[in-house]
Amino acid sequence: MKGQQKEETAQTDTSKMGSPAMETNCVYRCIECSQLSVELYRDYSHGVLKITICKSCQKAVDKYIEYDPVIILINAILCKAQAYRHILFNTQINIHGKLCIFCLLCEAYVRWLQLQGSTQNTDPEDIIRYAKEWDFYRMFGIACLELAAFFVGIFAALWPMTQKTTDTKLDSIFLLKALLLSSYGKLLLIPAVIWEHDYTFVSLKLIKLFVLTSNFQAIRVTLNTSRKMALLSICAGFILESIVVRFCERMKWSL
Repeated sequence: MKGQQKEETAQTDTSKMGSPAMETNCVYRCIECSQLSVELYRDYSHGVLKITICKSCQKAVDKYIEYDPVIILINAILCKAQAYRHILFNTQINIHGKLCIFCLLCEAYVRWLQLQGSTQNTDPEDIIRYAKEWDFYRMFGIACLELAAFFVGIFAALWPMTQKTTDTKLDSIFLLKALLLSSYGKLLLIPAVIWEHDYTFVSLKLIKLFVLTSNFQAIRVTLNTSRKMALLSICAGFILESIVVRFCERMKWSL
């Protein structure tokens, strides 16, 4: 009788990872097929875990619960959809706002350094003028404007496409969080500038390509949509961002 009671208690006991989200009526998703799931695993006595099997694809809902965080991060950097789903749906990461600000500061710092380099042949008084703090804040404002244009282009492209399909619903807040988290590649801007070499320009372009690829994967994972739809939305965001960049250049707001 005691053994049966222990087994029943174990079956009703959810993991520590799952219980907070269940209290807020959150659901998880299978990292393989993105179908909804009410739990990730069940924690039996002495740390014995039984990973929940997805009813749709018959695979483990989230195999990453047994992985080292470094491995998960590496898989996310490699743009693996399973790692993205684990991070976005099955964990309680809430650093998207801070990460966005830090990435924008990195981009503003890179622009500010380039601005300083472009004024090396001017008079000393002009160098002092360009070195004022408002130059950095101006670069930060331009970076925010371009990022906002990029996101607006993505949402403007996704909204009519998601209205045509009943399987895809546009969760704007969640998609925005996913896009902010997937922009972590901008953190590579600072070492690319500090370790300045003859290929710095190429390095910056490759970092931009990497960030766009991460955003592409985030859209696919969040909306569970096709590659074509995700690619079209990224292209729309990039085009609108490029228009804003050209506008800033013509208004002499940037480099």
